[in-house]
Amino acid sequence: MSADAQGSGRGSAGTGAPAAGLAVELRDALIDRLTAMADDELLLGHRDSEWTGHGPLLEEDIALANLAQDEIGHALLWYGLRAELDGSDPDDLAFRRDPGGFRSCLLVELPRGDWAFTMLRQFLFDCYEAEALPRLARSSHAPLAEAAAKALREELFHLRHAGLWARRLGLGTAESRSRALAALSELWPALGGLLAPLPGDGLLAAEGVLPDWDALPAATLRRAREALAAASLDPGPDPARRDAADRGAASAHRVELLATMQSVARADPEALAW
Repeated sequence: MSADAQGSGRGSAGTGAPAAGLAVELRDALIDRLTAMADDELLLGHRDSEWTGHGPLLEEDIALANLAQDEIGHALLWYGLRAELDGSDPDDLAFRRDPGGFRSCLLVELPRGDWAFTMLRQFLFDCYEAEALPRLARSSHAPLAEAAAKALREELFHLRHAGLWARRLGLGTAESRSRALAALSELWPALGGLLAPLPGDGLLAAEGVLPDWDALPAATLRRAREALAAASLDPGPDPARRDAADRGAASAHRVELLATMQSVARADPEALAW
């Protein structure tokens, strides 16, 4: 494995030369943002995929498998945009990077838990994306704007699906409500890590690459709270926006997830084809 693949991988396969039209500092900030977005989608997709063949209903088993596929597809979308900036290889970033090089947040790394936990995690992440993607679709970086507009259509479907489950869980039986509240007690604080800004976000916002980004956390929490209130679910006080440096610390959950997800690719690191 290359040294670059072990770390965050910036410039892992390319020359590291600035992309046309972007100053080096701006390009590096965008690479960091794209990497965090891709890592979040990839790990969430993997956690969702753990339900394949184990869902409570056949139709829901298929639906969640489709959601997982979409999230992994969006990860590839963001890794692809990064590759245009630094020549990195999306497969190397996904399957040959060590846990310390990932920039995922705790919310997507937590074990899948029960069905309530999985649905409410998906719901909170989709609330975030329902606010983030329309902003990214107005980005001054045209490739990012085009990709965000494409992903938004699928993510709005995800939000409708997970939102219906939040309502079923909150207004269903005493047990479903109890499980929903137990899930929120762990997921809601972890949402703060997803909402924490990265060090380069301010520069990207100033250059119009991340339009209206400062308003994103409050908009996400407002959207989530309104839907949860309709489901008679109170998540408690707003989560603390944890330092973005937390993304650089490999949690035990991230290590465990990657050990499984990367096991096939790492079984033969020199393989050129499968």
